[in-house]
Amino acid sequence: MNLDLRQFPKSLKIFIGSFLIILNIGYFTGLGFVAQTGGTHPDGIEENYNGNETAEEAMLLKFKKSEREMLTIIHTHILSIGFIFAFLGVMVWMTTLTDRWKLLLTVEPFLSLILTFGGIYMLWSGWSAFKYVVMFSGGLMTLTFCISSWVVFRNLFTVK
Repeated sequence: MNLDLRQFPKSLKIFIGSFLIILNIGYFTGLGFVAQTGGTHPDGIEENYNGNETAEEAMLLKFKKSEREMLTIIHTHILSIGFIFAFLGVMVWMTTLTDRWKLLLTVEPFLSLILTFGGIYMLWSGWSAFKYVVMFSGGLMTLTFCISSWVVFRNLFTVK
C-alpha cells in the first residue's frame, strides 16, 4: 500500500501540517535550550555534564551530573526524540522521495540519537573525545529533521 500525502483530504493535510509546525517549534525550542547551556561548542557540551567547578574564570558554576540525572536525561530524550522521528518518518514514507532517500531520512536519526546520547554518557564517564561525536551526531540529527520536515511540508501542499 502506497499512501501519498498529496492525495489526502485538505482537512487531514491541515491537521498534519499543524502537527508538523508544533513539532518544529518544540524541536527548535529544545535546540535553544541546548544553546543556553553551552551545548553549541565542544567545551560547553563537556562542561554541561561534567561541571566546571575547577575553572577559575567560570561565570556560572556547574557541577557534574549525578548518575541518576544522567539516566533520566538519556532515558527521556531517547524516548521522546525517538517518537518525534518515528512520527516524522511515517510521514516521510508518504512523500514522493525515492525509497533510498526515505530510508536515509528515516533511519539516520535513530543512529544519530544513539551516537548523541551514548556519546553524552561516554563523555560523562570520562571520555572527553566523545564531545565531538555528540556535536557531529547532534548536528546531523538536526539537519535530517529539517530536511524531513521540509519534504513533508512540500508534499502536503503540492497538488498531484
